[in-house]
Amino acid sequence: MSGRDLLGLPLAALAVFTGAKSFRDNPVLGSRWLNKHGLHVMRLKLAAKLAVGRRRLISRHIPAARRSEFEQNGFICIENFLPASEFRTLQKEVLNQPWSRYDMTQGRTTTRRVFLDGVQLQHSHPALFDLIHRQDVKDLIRYVAGTLAEPVFSLQAIFSGASGKQPDPQSTVHSDTFHSTAKAWLFLEDVQDDAGPLAYVPGSHRLSCDRLAWEKSQSLTAADSPIKYHARGSFRAHNADLKAMGLPLPHRFAVPGNTLVIADTHGYHCRTATKIQTTRVEVYASLRRNPFLPFGGLDVLSWPWFRERSGSLYLKAMDIGRRYGSIRMPWKYAGRGLLKQS
Repeated sequence: MSGRDLLGLPLAALAVFTGAKSFRDNPVLGSRWLNKHGLHVMRLKLAAKLAVGRRRLISRHIPAARRSEFEQNGFICIENFLPASEFRTLQKEVLNQPWSRYDMTQGRTTTRRVFLDGVQLQHSHPALFDLIHRQDVKDLIRYVAGTLAEPVFSLQAIFSGASGKQPDPQSTVHSDTFHSTAKAWLFLEDVQDDAGPLAYVPGSHRLSCDRLAWEKSQSLTAADSPIKYHARGSFRAHNADLKAMGLPLPHRFAVPGNTLVIADTHGYHCRTATKIQTTRVEVYASLRRNPFLPFGGLDVLSWPWFRERSGSLYLKAMDIGRRYGSIRMPWKYAGRGLLKQS
């Protein structure tokens, strides 16, 4: 261990009680000895227990059928989420008007995002404004994430099936991190089965004995994994791994437009690979916070001024990080234009 690593050990140790997940970049989280003696498993169990407690604070706002669906599957799926006329209005606002777009390419897939500020939408895009301020939508996302914090909304287009040698790293079944975290998609067009739909392994959000044993085995060698994302705490799993964890094969969300899916991406999921060029468009939301807080409040992004400017604040933070070399900006400005326009 280098002198620099030794100096960084106190901070690395404190990171145990945050959402830090990289085995490669943190010598404490990546310690084979500590994980052999239960560090990673302890973090999994404690984060899950605290998430259950926070969900109890939200549960009265969630219909019993939705709670049951989530407990069984790890996701909530609602078709025909909006009334047909409201959905058509939302489609027109999102798909027929220009936006400031940012692209990130991973292998043969490009993800395009529009980072939204609620304060700018109220008069120009009222249907979209109403959607991202719906209390029932926020409550469902919070319940799945196990936190009372504020979801962050974006527009998203996924361009899949481009030519290239490198595969999309998100097409391998994986868990985003070691604790509950939510992602949500309101699909604006039909998603065909051969068009790279979202897939999710039902029940993989739960910590069974088999899951814990597999996670522990991975934690012993993750720091040295040649797979970048695996080494950084987003474990990749193949069919044999799912079988070892007692889990079924992924369920593919080939769904009609106007379907809302909210998933705990601590569970195993992927963006399925496709051989044809396709585009998937959606209103997207995500929610991830420190999993070791016993309560769900004190979230700065929930304060009105910050909540209505989350998109521009994110871009400004990324730009500052890029300028000073502390953050690699994954998103490249793709100009102003229609969401699906190249």
